[in-house]
Amino acid sequence: MRKTLWVVGLGVVLAACGGTSGSPGAAASSARGDYDIVLLNGRIIDGSGNGWFLGDVGVRGDRIARITPAGLLKNAVARDTINATGLVVAPGFIDIQSHSRDMFLLGDGRVVSKISQGITTEIMGEGWTNAPANEKTLAMLSAVDPSNAADSLARRFAGARGFDAWLTAMEKHGVSPNVGSFIGATTIRGFAKGSSEGAASPAELDSMRAATRRGMEDGAFGIASALIYPPGNFASTEELVEVAKAMAPYGGVYISHMRSEADGYLEAIDELLRIGREGGVATEIYHLKAGGVRNWPKGVQAVAKIDSARRAGQDVQANMYPYVAGGTGLAACTPPWASADDKLLQNLRDPAIRARVIAEMKQERTPWENLCSLATPAGVMTVGYTKDALKKYEGKRIAEIAAERKTDWANTVVDLVLETDGAVGMLVFMMSEANVEMQMKQPWMKFGTDADGVDPDSVKGMTHPRTYGTFPRILGYYVRERGVMPLEEAVRKASSAVATRLGIRERGLLKEGFYADVAVFDPLTIGDKATFTAPHQISTGMQYVFVNGTAVWRNGKHTGAKPGRVVRGPGWTGWQP
Repeated sequence: MRKTLWVVGLGVVLAACGGTSGSPGAAASSARGDYDIVLLNGRIIDGSGNGWFLGDVGVRGDRIARITPAGLLKNAVARDTINATGLVVAPGFIDIQSHSRDMFLLGDGRVVSKISQGITTEIMGEGWTNAPANEKTLAMLSAVDPSNAADSLARRFAGARGFDAWLTAMEKHGVSPNVGSFIGATTIRGFAKGSSEGAASPAELDSMRAATRRGMEDGAFGIASALIYPPGNFASTEELVEVAKAMAPYGGVYISHMRSEADGYLEAIDELLRIGREGGVATEIYHLKAGGVRNWPKGVQAVAKIDSARRAGQDVQANMYPYVAGGTGLAACTPPWASADDKLLQNLRDPAIRARVIAEMKQERTPWENLCSLATPAGVMTVGYTKDALKKYEGKRIAEIAAERKTDWANTVVDLVLETDGAVGMLVFMMSEANVEMQMKQPWMKFGTDADGVDPDSVKGMTHPRTYGTFPRILGYYVRERGVMPLEEAVRKASSAVATRLGIRERGLLKEGFYADVAVFDPLTIGDKATFTAPHQISTGMQYVFVNGTAVWRNGKHTGAKPGRVVRGPGWTGWQP
C-alpha cells in the first residue's frame, strides 16, 4: 500500500495507437506464406458482439494475418500451432481503469494479476499521473513520500513533453501489456496550484489549459478526475469545464470518479453531464455505483438519467467492476479540508483540529463523501499494513478494531491513519448485488479493474480481489452461472467497447490486420478465486494470452515476455524529440 493522503484511492496517487508497425520478421514470414502462431478450431468471439463461430486464427509477426472457418489452417506451416478445440478465442481485454503505473516503472512489468485475467492493454490516469511534472507537483509528492523516491521518479517527466516521456519510459522499462493513460485532473490542478484549496486564478487556469493541450498532443486519452479525494475535489465545476474545453479539439474524453457515489450521486451525474455539455466533450463515469444502503434505489435512477441524456444526444457512458465493495485509503474517512496543503497528519496531531475532524466524521450526512459512515464501521475492512505491530489488524473491520482498542470507530480511524503515516487502505462494503447485475446489462457499460497489477510471488499484503478476478468473475460467475448477459456481449464490453470509446486503433477486435492481442480461455472453467480475505489467487480458465503476437501467458504461467507497447489517444501529434 502506497502512502496516500491527498489522493487516497488504492493505487491512485503515488497511442496513432499500437506503437510501432510490424516486427522485423513479419515481412519475411509474409513472403513464405506461413505463420508464427496458428490457433485451430476455436470458438471465435471477435469482440464485435456477433455470435461465436468455429474458426482458425493465423498470426504473423504482431498482427492477425488470417481468420478462417475451422479447419482451413490445419495444414499451415507455423512456429506454434495450438489446438483451441473447446476454447474461446477472443480479443485481449482492455482495462479502462488501471493503477499499474508504478509497477510499469518500478516493478518488473509483468503484472501477473492482470495478464492472468486476459488483460492485454491497461489504461491509467484516475486522478493522478506521473506527468506532467513541475516543482508544484513534485512538492505534492514529497509531502506524501518522505523518502523522495516518487519525487525522483517524477523528475524524469518534467518539461514540455513530460507526458510523452512518461509513456515512452514505461515501454522502454519493459511491460507485458500495452499501456496508455488519461491525464490526471488532480495532476493538472496541482501543476498550477499545488495542493491548495480555492478557485484557480486566470493565470492558473491558463497553466492548466496549456498542460492539458501538451498532454493530449503527447497521446493522452483525455482528463480523468477523482473528485472525492483532496486536492482533486477542490476543483470547481467551472474549472473542470475549462480543462475539458482545452482537450476538446483533440477528441479527449472526460472520465470521472464523481464527486459523490452516495448521498449526492444523482447530483454528481448532473455535474458530469454539465462538464460534458459546456466543455464539448464525451463523458465517462468510473465504476458506476450507488453507495450505502439508503442510496441503493438511486441505481435505477442513475441508469435512467444516463439513458435520458443519451436519448437527448449527449455522449455519456460508464464502466464498472463486479464487486459490492470498493477500495481506497483509510484516510478517505476524514474530511477533505483536513488534507489541504498536504497537512493531514499535522492536523490530526493537533488536539483541537482532531476534535473537529472526529465530530465531522460522526455526522450521518456531510457535504463530502463520508465513506466510513456510509459503509458503517462494520462494513469497513482495513488492509495494507506494513508495520509489524499493526499487521494483526489486517483484514479486520473497523468495528472489531475499535472494540479491541476500547474506543469509538472515528478515533480508531484517526489513530490508524497516524500510526501508519497514512499508508493503510480499506475495503468498503457499500453496494447492492442487484444493482451490479442491473448495470452490467446496459449497452453502454464497460469493465475495469480499478486496481494495480501485482505479482503474487512477491506481493503478500491484502488487496482488493478485483486485482486478480475482475474479468474472470464477469465471464464465470455473471455470464456462465448467473446468465446476466451473453458471453459475446461480455467480451465486447471488455474489448472493442473500450477501444471504440477511447479511439484506440487496430485493437479490441479479432480482425485481419489488427494487432494480435488475444485471450484464449475455457468457457466452462473461467472464473475468479480471489476473495476479500484471501485475494492473492490467480483466476482459473485462462489458457493463453498474446500481446502483439507474443505469448505472455501459457498454460497457467507467465512466460516472462514483455512485448507491451504504448497506445495513444486520437490527439497525438506524433511529436519526436
